[in-house]
Amino acid sequence: MIRELHVSLFDLIISSSQAFELLNPDISNHQLQVAYIAYAIGTEMELTSEQKHNLLLAGALHDIGAFSLKERLQIKNFDYVDEHNHTEFGYYVLKMFKPFSKVAEIVRDHHCVWKHSVGVGLESQIIHLADRVAILLNIKEYTLPQAENIRKKIQQFSGTTFNPKIVNAFMHLSQKEYFWFDIASPSLSILLKQRIPLNIVELNSDELLDFSHMIKVLIDFRSEHTATHSSRVALTAKQLADFIGFSKRESQFMEIAGNLHDFGKIAIPLEILNKPEKLTTKEFDIMRSHAYYTYTILEPISELNLITTWAAFHHERLDGNGYPFHHNAHNLTLGSRIMAVADIFAAVVEDRVYRKGFDRDKILKILHSAANNYSIDADIANVIEKNFDLFHSLCLNADKSALEEYNKFISFKQNTQHIST
Repeated sequence: MIRELHVSLFDLIISSSQAFELLNPDISNHQLQVAYIAYAIGTEMELTSEQKHNLLLAGALHDIGAFSLKERLQIKNFDYVDEHNHTEFGYYVLKMFKPFSKVAEIVRDHHCVWKHSVGVGLESQIIHLADRVAILLNIKEYTLPQAENIRKKIQQFSGTTFNPKIVNAFMHLSQKEYFWFDIASPSLSILLKQRIPLNIVELNSDELLDFSHMIKVLIDFRSEHTATHSSRVALTAKQLADFIGFSKRESQFMEIAGNLHDFGKIAIPLEILNKPEKLTTKEFDIMRSHAYYTYTILEPISELNLITTWAAFHHERLDGNGYPFHHNAHNLTLGSRIMAVADIFAAVVEDRVYRKGFDRDKILKILHSAANNYSIDADIANVIEKNFDLFHSLCLNADKSALEEYNKFISFKQNTQHIST
């Protein structure tokens, strides 16, 4: 019997933070560096435990609203102006998850200039300075020789861009050599766990479902062409699990896995996700990496072991010809097999840029062929065939709900851009 989950929120944030930096090695660890710097400044300023906890979370997720590589690279400019409103998008998504309500507000204002920041919270001001310090530091070079120039640069903008009290705290803190060594450490995530007395927050399965919904939105809403996909997959997989006899908790885990199955697409450039034509061989090879990244993002969280395999193995095949691990029937659990069928069904039902969704006969022909070729589990495919109208209707309803949510997001995005121009 599967027991209730107790998943560390901090572990989820570490994995999520690192996932959103897969687009480019040059921005590797940036969000965790900001989290560390902000927490250290908060400690120097003797802030409360709650304030420091929020600084850590906000720092680790502060650029979560920058959906494209172009935005991520522009952010690395010290004089960056948030023209794309990634702070607003980050706020929009983070506030979906109730435990992140305060964090969302901090992220929303983290690019506010101090002299124009009436009403902006202290935590946002700290994240702003921490972000700029991390931008100035080149971790490919020795850190200590850079320290004095960074200190001078920050001091130069005290009283204009940055809050003088925060600058003073940073100036005192940054005299300590370990501070710079820690920021540049390739093991920063481990250091954060070892050195920071974290508030122990664990999510149960209901809360994890809510968290996975937030991640689903972050991944799917990067492109209008994927806006409904994970919703289809998650609900199809959950319904299949119900029919096959999974417990209520197992079916919930299946829905969570469906929400997370394309997490690795965060590493795929928008140019590929949005391409209206058939992908080239090179582009398809890049696209195929997403399943591997889903696995590497989730695998470090031991409590998610079962959900990880269900989510990440959705392109594996019973004959061993899937990807990225080429697992065969011996290695693929029932949950992984369900997810593979759910992913195919969701894909052939939905409209794609280059084609309309298929009709019943074509869909069943595709499922039969895959089952006969020993790519997918025939028994699971038969469940869909026997209950086709139900599953088809389920996907359409998932579409409707996801599209409503996506349209709200687009409306928010357009209104935000209009206000900023």
